[in-house]
Amino acid sequence: MSKITKGSCLCKKISFEVHGDFENFFLCHCKHCQKDTGSAFAANLFSTTASLNWKSGENLVKAFNLPNTRHVKSFCSDCGSAVPNIQMGGKLLVVPAGSIDNNVSIKPEAHIFISSKAEWENDLDSLVKFEGLPT
Repeated sequence: MSKITKGSCLCKKISFEVHGDFENFFLCHCKHCQKDTGSAFAANLFSTTASLNWKSGENLVKAFNLPNTRHVKSFCSDCGSAVPNIQMGGKLLVVPAGSIDNNVSIKPEAHIFISSKAEWENDLDSLVKFEGLPT
C-alpha cells in the first residue's frame, strides 16, 4: 500500500493527497525563497516518484514562474498559502512542508543556498521562547 500524505491551504479550500514517498527535504535560503515565503527560508519536500491528487480547489491553484529561473511558487488564489507544484516537465513534485496536515515522515536533511542566508537569521536558538503569544 502506498503512503498517503494529506495537505491543504490555510483557508482549507484547496486540499490534496500525495501518494508515495518523499526523497528529499531541504530548507532553502535563496533570495527567491525568502521573497516568496516572507521568511528566512522555504521548507520543501521533493519526490520524483510520488503522485499528486487534488481533492478540492484545484481551480484555485495559481502558479508563478520567476522568469529566467527554475523558481516556481504555486499558491491558493484565495488565501495565498503555498501549495504543491510539479516541475521539470512533470518529473519533480515539490510540496511545501507547512502545507502538510499529517505528520511529515522525514526530517530536513540540509540547508541549501546558505550563501544567501538572511543576516538576521544568525543565533536564533538563543532567543527567548514562548508557547504562544508573549504577554
